[in-house]
Amino acid sequence: MSERPYRVTVVCHGNICRSPMAEFLLREAFEDAGLADRVQVDSAGTSSEEVGNPPHRRTLATLQRHGHRDLGWSRHRARQFRPEWFENLDLVLAADHPHADRLLDLARTDEEARRVRLVRSFDPEAVAAGELGMDDPWYGGDADYEQTYQEIRAAVPGIVEHVRSHLGAG
Repeated sequence: MSERPYRVTVVCHGNICRSPMAEFLLREAFEDAGLADRVQVDSAGTSSEEVGNPPHRRTLATLQRHGHRDLGWSRHRARQFRPEWFENLDLVLAADHPHADRLLDLARTDEEARRVRLVRSFDPEAVAAGELGMDDPWYGGDADYEQTYQEIRAAVPGIVEHVRSHLGAG
């Protein structure tokens, strides 16, 4: 067993809505699965527009409405993804197709490119429907944040199982 934790980074545009929501839902899921000591989850954006900003207030309100505990969201500050991070990452989860495209452009090797997946590619229903993208809720209201939450929640079990299989954890 490797001493290094399995590293997951979730990426959206500004790192204030979709990617931090997924980061915190995944942190909680890995903790609940008994894998928190073996998996590190963080998030970033493809853009520098929001660097240094906290999560959007509706992102936090959605998490709070669903009773999730603060596993770092009060300290979260948006940051921009850097290509050199690939060398320390095992899985890079893109919120939508443009983010995946940008990440693939930043990947320096085929091996790094293989680490990029869409969040919803881990939701069997989304795969069956051919709807793997995730709209940006920033442009909408509470219902849009709720939709984002539900889309991420549907993918979380598949992501946890994917990581568990790579860790060899039963």
